[in-house]
Formats: sequence, C-alpha cells, structure tokens
Amino acid sequence: MPIVLPISNSKETYTINPGKIIAVGLNYVDHVKESNIYDKKELDIPKEPVIFAKTPNVLIGPGEEIVIPAFLKEYNFPELRVDYEAELAVIIGKGGKNIPEESALDHVFGFCCFNDVSARNIQKTDTSGWFRGKSLDTFGPIGPVVVPREKIADIQNLTVQCRLNGKVVQKASTSQMIFPVARLIHFISSNMSLDAGDIIATGTPSGVGPIRQGDTVEIDIEGIGILKNPVVEE
Repeated sequence: MPIVLPISNSKETYTINPGKIIAVGLNYVDHVKESNIYDKKELDIPKEPVIFAKTPNVLIGPGEEIVIPAFLKEYNFPELRVDYEAELAVIIGKGGKNIPEESALDHVFGFCCFNDVSARNIQKTDTSGWFRGKSLDTFGPIGPVVVPREKIADIQNLTVQCRLNGKVVQKASTSQMIFPVARLIHFISSNMSLDAGDIIATGTPSGVGPIRQGDTVEIDIEGIGILKNPVVEE
C-alpha cells in the first residue's frame, strides 16, 4: 500500500509507491567489522557496492507497527534475531540509465529516514541470500517526512542515529559511507534502470541489534527528522 508523507516545510505531500527498493549492504567500515563477528568469518571491505532488493510490501509509515511474524518461531533458531538498521533513504525523482556520478544527485527528489528491518537468521541461512529475510511485511518503515534534495546542503555530512527504547544504539555520519550517494546512484543505474519513485536504502552503520515485542525504534537523521515505530509479535 502506498505511504503518503508530508514534504518538509510544505503543505504538499509525497506518495511513496516505488517500483523497486534497492538496498545497500556493508556500506560503513565499522558495520563490515561487526558483520565479521556475527558471521564468524572475515569479510573484506567491498570494492563495489553490495546491492540487494527489498519488496514494496515492507513499507510502513511513521507510528505503524513492525510485526515480527509468528512463522519465524517454527524454525527453532537458538537465538531468533530480527534487527533494526538505521539508514538514509534516497527517493529518485528523475529516472535514468548509466547516470554519471557527477550529475547523480540531480536525479534525486528527496530523502527520508529508513529502517531496514532484517530477519537475520533467514538472511544468513537462505540459499538464495538476503532477499527473503529483508522482505517480510512491515520490514521497511519510512518517513517521517520527505525532505527535497535542494533543502539539504551536504547529504554526505549528516548524523544518523538509531534509538531503541530511548537508548542510542547506532550513531554515525553519512560522511563515513564507503560509497557515497552519488556513486551508489551511478553504480545501480549502470546495472538496472532507475525510475522516478524508486528508493535506494544506502546502508547502515555499526550497532545493529535485535528488536522484540514492546520495543520502540527511532531512526533519527539530522535535517530530516525522527521515524518512530513500535514492535509487536504476530
């Protein structure tokens, strides 16, 4: 279902209804390091963006519930992990193919906060990779507003935070991205055409961790706002 969000400092709204959501993994060095610990293997710093898809059914707006599905318990994982991941979301305003990096930001309509909620056990064990564990219903909160591109002076100099029940659990700057936004747009559009309305989730910093029934997750990005969602179990 499309998500209608206010456009910041405006009476207008923007309807989030992407044809595709392209997400980026391992785009902060410290997150690569913590992934090494979780996976118990050595991951190199990526030489090109690590991309994967999330399906649009994940999208929910501010205040809506992140629902941990009941079927996950049927697997009897030793530790069931559904994790928060604070991310900057990029909304494409003008589509294109093979978009040059130097003009990539001209193709951006605006920015939001995004929570790349992840069923970590499924993500790490599915033969097909990350797709299913990243694409469960409600696993993509977005909001709280859309900030037009021209309202942010430097997208690579914003503080990104996640708070779990009021405690800061992630904090970094977009300046720490391995691949900045413009390079991501160039790389992704070299592999597949980008269309107006598509969303790019640009990766999470270190500090990811589990969410459970009764938790409240806040994604706070400087210049954009605070995206707040409660967590429930199905």
